[in-house]
Formats: sequence, C-alpha cells, structure tokens
Amino acid sequence: MLSDIEIAQKNQMEDITKVAAKIGLAPESLDLYGSSKAKLTFKELNRLQKIAADPAKRGKLILVTAMTPTAAGEGKSTVTIALGDGLNKLGKKTVIALREPSLGPCFGIKGGACGGGYAQVVPMEDINLHFTGDIHAITAANNLMAALIDNHLQQGNELNIDPRTVSWKRCVDLNDRALRNVIIGLGGRIDGVPRESHFQISVASEIMAIVCLSKNISELKERISNITIGQNYAKQDVKFGQLNCTGAIAALLKDAIRPNLVQTLEKNPAFVHGGPFANIAHGCNSINATLCALATGDYVVTEAGFAADLGAEKFLDIKCRMNGLAPNAVVIVATIRALKMHGGLAKNELGSENLQALKKGFANLRAHIENVKKFGLPVLVAVNKFVSDTEGEIQLLEKLTSEAGSEAILCEGWEKGGEGTKALAQRVAAVAEEKSDFKNIYPLEASLKEKIEILAKEIYHASSVEFESKALKKLKQYQDEGYGKLPVCMAKTQNSISHDKSLLGDPRDYAFPVRDVQLYSGAGFVVAFAGDIVDMPGLPKAPSALNIDVDDEGKISGLF
Repeated sequence: MLSDIEIAQKNQMEDITKVAAKIGLAPESLDLYGSSKAKLTFKELNRLQKIAADPAKRGKLILVTAMTPTAAGEGKSTVTIALGDGLNKLGKKTVIALREPSLGPCFGIKGGACGGGYAQVVPMEDINLHFTGDIHAITAANNLMAALIDNHLQQGNELNIDPRTVSWKRCVDLNDRALRNVIIGLGGRIDGVPRESHFQISVASEIMAIVCLSKNISELKERISNITIGQNYAKQDVKFGQLNCTGAIAALLKDAIRPNLVQTLEKNPAFVHGGPFANIAHGCNSINATLCALATGDYVVTEAGFAADLGAEKFLDIKCRMNGLAPNAVVIVATIRALKMHGGLAKNELGSENLQALKKGFANLRAHIENVKKFGLPVLVAVNKFVSDTEGEIQLLEKLTSEAGSEAILCEGWEKGGEGTKALAQRVAAVAEEKSDFKNIYPLEASLKEKIEILAKEIYHASSVEFESKALKKLKQYQDEGYGKLPVCMAKTQNSISHDKSLLGDPRDYAFPVRDVQLYSGAGFVVAFAGDIVDMPGLPKAPSALNIDVDDEGKISGLF
C-alpha cells in the first residue's frame, strides 16, 4: 500500500494556470510560484472581494468540522478535500478553502495537513513545509515587532513603557517547549533591558490572526496599530501604533495577505491560506481565501480546526460574525474507530467489532451534533470508512445518528477520492438548498465573563466556571477599557470537549477552570486560557522528525 506522500508524488499535477481557468481566473491575475502554486494579485483579490460582497453572487458555504480527535484519527482534511472533489464530480463548480499547515505538527506528532490517500491537495511536500513563505513572513513580522519594542525600551523609553507589563511575545513555527519562558536582555548595558519574556508558536500569534482576518493592507495596518503591547507606568495601555513602525510590519506581510491557489489530486482548485491553530487561536483559513472561493465557486467546502467545540464554534462566532457570513450546511467527520476509543477501547483493540463501545462513544458525536444545532444550522455526519469497520457497526452508527436528528453517510474518499464521497456530496448539495436560521451562541452585548460562561455551559457542557483571580482582574480591566463587546477565543485542549484531555466522550456537570485571559485588540477578540493549555507546544518522545528524510534528488520521504 502506498503512503500518502507516495500517492502525491506519483500524481501528475496540472499547470496551475489551467486549474485557475476552471474558476474564471486569467493567467495575469496570478503571481506564479513555479507551475503548481500561485498567489492572487491584489487587483484580482479586490475584484473577487467585490463579487463576494453581494450575498446573491456568493456560492454555498459548507463547513466541515469533526468529533473530538483521538489517536485513532478522524480524517477531517481528507473528507473536506474528497467532498470538494465529489461535488465537482456531480458537475457542481466547487472550490476548497483550507488552512496552511504549521511546521510544528509536521515535525511533532500530528503529521501533515494536506489530506490523505486519494483525497489530497498538492504539492503536499511544499504545502506542508515552506509553501509560499506566508508563515515565515508572519514569524518575521511578529519578531520585528518584538525587536522594535525592546529597542524602544533600550533607546530611552519615550513612551514610559513598564518592561514588566510587555505582553508581546516572540514566536517560531516549531514545537519548542524550552522557549516558553525566557529571560532576555542579559549581558551588559548595550545588550538591552533585562526582563522575562515568552515565545509562542507562530500559528497562535496575533499576527497570524490579523493576517487571516484582514481583507486589505489598510485594514492590516489598522489592526497592527491597535495591538496592545503593554502598559506605561501610569497603567495606561500602549498600542504598537505609538511606536510609528506599523508600515514596516505591513511591508513584511504584503504578500502573506494574498491567498494561495493550489489543486487537489483530481485537478480541482483549492485556496490554502492562513494557519491559526484551533485549540489556541481561531482555527480558520483566511477571510480572503474564503471570499475568493465564494466568488468563484457555486459551492465552497472549508474546514475549521479540531472538533466542533473549537474550530467550528470559532468559525461561527468569530469569523462569520465579523464578516457577515453564514454556512449553508455543516458536516461533522467521525470514524467508528475514534468513537470506540471514546467508548473506552485502547488503540490496539479497535480492529474488532465492539457495538457496546461504539454506542458508549457515540455520546461524543451526539454532543457535537447538538452543539451545531444550537447555531440553527443543518448537520450531516460523514463517516470516514476504515477497512476494520463492520456492517453491524455501520448500521448501529447510522441508527444512533438518526436518533440524534442527523444523518450518517459513509465516505470512502481516502481510497476512492471524489468518487468515494458522491453520496455525501449529493446530500450536502440538497441540504445546502434548505433554509436555515443561523444564530450565534452568545450576543456581543454580553460581558466577557458572561461569554466565557455561555461557552463553558452551552458548548463544553460544564455546570460552572472557576475563574482565577488574575483572569477576573484582567476581564474587568478589558471591560472597563471598552473591549467588552469583543468575541472570546477559547484556548483549551482539543482532546476533550472539556478542559481536561483525559475526559473522553461527553463530560458534563463539571467546573470549567479559566486561569488567564489575554487581549488581542488588533485581531479583535479576547483569548481565554483553560486548564493547562499552552501556546507553545512541545515535541513528543518520538517526534515525526525521526521519519522524515530527503535524498540527493531532493525527493522527500516520511512526511505523513
């Protein structure tokens, strides 16, 4: 059996200009990165934004999310890509919109993020590694900001910034736990002002969020200027714009803000742009990629990171709310193997039929179905099929899903590509035509504390929220400073609906702990940290880097 990377390397890609032509994009509207990758020009981006601004001219928006992930795997990206290919096989002009993979998971534990089997976006090696340099540009811009802040402290500190309050972190797009907490400025007088500082992974940075939420350079500059970097000695907030260096940061990001166009193995168009994590950041591809897809396709299939309690909720409560969007349908990806893990089985026990474990583990999927329905959206369940799935297990899952008010549809995209998801594509197309009543889970008028409590109780099924005193103090400060109407971006484990990764299935009636909050005034939301979540991951004992290699011809192996 071929690995995912071997399947991708055997594929003969179509010239990207021909892929672009399928959705009405002329060669002069592209900046080419070789023959297989391209960025849209600013002129074309502006044209497509104007088309997408008219709801009557937009395609149907399909959101793909998932059940709570397990070590057994769910295949959300695979199903997203296969569904797009399946819709195209039905003759429906469909564009896919995905996030860019982070180097952290690629060399850590999760692997790549280009799909799998015969449902992939290519060139998968490029996309999983340096791609068009977007994340590198974001890293450089973020760290230039940090250098400028520390230089201001060194060169007289005209703004009277209290070094103890500087909240801006440096970043790197790798898992490196040793950089979580650092002391900088050590040495002599010429080496800077000594202070405690921190690193975060680039895809969790506020700059990543800003790039993904900004439509043009002017908005990008405005958001960067509005970033809160600390306080002065009078305890007043200091914004980055006060250093008068916003233009330099925007210059580093001028290309990163433009969407990237690639293709699936079946030569269908896919915008892959922006890569915020969903367990820490807001977990969606860029608004520009989504708008361009909506302007060029009759159907747009996009994904939001991790499960519906994370990526989907943030997609709906942050990205859609900020941009006046509403999905026409939601697809939740599940596997029988993962459901049995939620039912208590170990990974080495998943190959045998176990209806009892499946029924018990279904509680997790049922919770996600219930949660999505709270947004007033129609929900389908895509069952990503494995060879170990038995007929009895499939029938039971279909029955349980029907009882939960949804419909389970078997998908074989990994093995058959778009052909393996035609049944799902037909149902998605039909459901997307139905009228829905989209609503957000909380009103912006609620206080920040109330929004966190609503999320904890309505989405995570907690009975109460325990705020540490530091978090309460900062929430009051943000509220008093006029940030009370911002949405909340929850940072919590992806491995449970709760804050505790050991609580599988559908945990309920527990206390949800919020230990800290952070203002992302440029991005336009407040991040709340629950449990032991951190914004700089670490490597596992046996990282994926052990399996990756490259030969003298530049051919990469072991990358997923």
